[in-house]
Amino acid sequence: MLFRLTVFLTALFSLLAAATLPARAFETRASSAYVLDINTGTVLMEKSAEVPLPPASMSKLMTVNLLFEALADGRVTMSTPFGVSERAAAIGGSTMFLEQTDRPTVEDLIQGIIVQSGNDACVAVAEGLAGTEDAFARMMTERARDLGMENSSFGNSSGWPHPMQRMSMKDLAILARHIIVEFPDLYHYFGQSEYHYKGRAPDNRFNRNPLLDLGIGADGLKTGHTQEAGYGLVGSARQGDRRIVFVVSGMNSEKERAEEAEAIVNWAFRQFTMKTTVKAGERVAEADVWLGAADTVGLVPTQDVDLLIPAGQREGISATINWNGPIAAPIAQGQELAEMVISRDGLSDTVVPLFAEEGVGNAGFGKRLTVAAERVLALLMGNDAPPAAIQPEAPTTSN
Repeated sequence: MLFRLTVFLTALFSLLAAATLPARAFETRASSAYVLDINTGTVLMEKSAEVPLPPASMSKLMTVNLLFEALADGRVTMSTPFGVSERAAAIGGSTMFLEQTDRPTVEDLIQGIIVQSGNDACVAVAEGLAGTEDAFARMMTERARDLGMENSSFGNSSGWPHPMQRMSMKDLAILARHIIVEFPDLYHYFGQSEYHYKGRAPDNRFNRNPLLDLGIGADGLKTGHTQEAGYGLVGSARQGDRRIVFVVSGMNSEKERAEEAEAIVNWAFRQFTMKTTVKAGERVAEADVWLGAADTVGLVPTQDVDLLIPAGQREGISATINWNGPIAAPIAQGQELAEMVISRDGLSDTVVPLFAEEGVGNAGFGKRLTVAAERVLALLMGNDAPPAAIQPEAPTTSN
């Protein structure tokens, strides 16, 4: 039987009482947008975020990701040279001006894609890793599915207009978070302000990210623009212990894109505060135990519960604890038994697993005899028998 308990989190509501200015919703000019707080996994804003759209050069993040993964599993090193085909050298749009006689290294190509948004670099990577760009595009689509990017498909490695080239803003945020978390030693390339291969393309040597030099903690990731897609940006910024990822698309100009991105960063950090609402090991509720040496067991989180609290919010926050019970003894200390779902108006729910505060052994013979007698009496009186106890799985351990 599923039990639910709404609990009063003293620490949580005392924080609200100390808040001052009310949080304001952000009404973006972007046609689609998504803002994610990485530390807590809280979605701060979404607008048409799951609609597949032309991503333009923002899709180069998947090309970079596959190259990073090739580095991580040893298929290439930073000094591995890649060939440049006639097709790569001839592609139009933004370029690092590769020539067929060049043999750029992996590190050259990483910078050429990230800083210069080089379409030629993308084709060189695609052909170098998969043989053909078509085969690489299929790899991109398959990898997107593996990462949980449900609204993405690829027709090429560069973001050049193609009917198969589609990504949602949520998917771009998933990909950006993956790159930040999985490749911390490589992420610094996204904050590099300029690069030009062998002194070529001096006018195309600057990173297009308009936020890097504003002192607001922005350090990535990728801009995009085509006539079909408008102006877009996948960005990330870090201030203190918090990091956000944000995606906007469909802006009308570089200026509008820059203004909107800066405004989103300021809003995300100034209108929300991260607080520890429950400490690790703090009891938040008790669950009934069936035939145990104790009648109840305390439910605790094993890590601090950090929440983003909208500034000034005093209502619309609740915490509900769910578990299947009564829970049959024996119960091991640290065994996962329940979950706490914290809801806030306008933000995604936070789900926190809860564990047994202490172990509970089996009841003694006398208690078992009493319970058995009570059940027999209930049946004789025509009452339904109590629900069967749920036996949780034993905790797993690893060396």
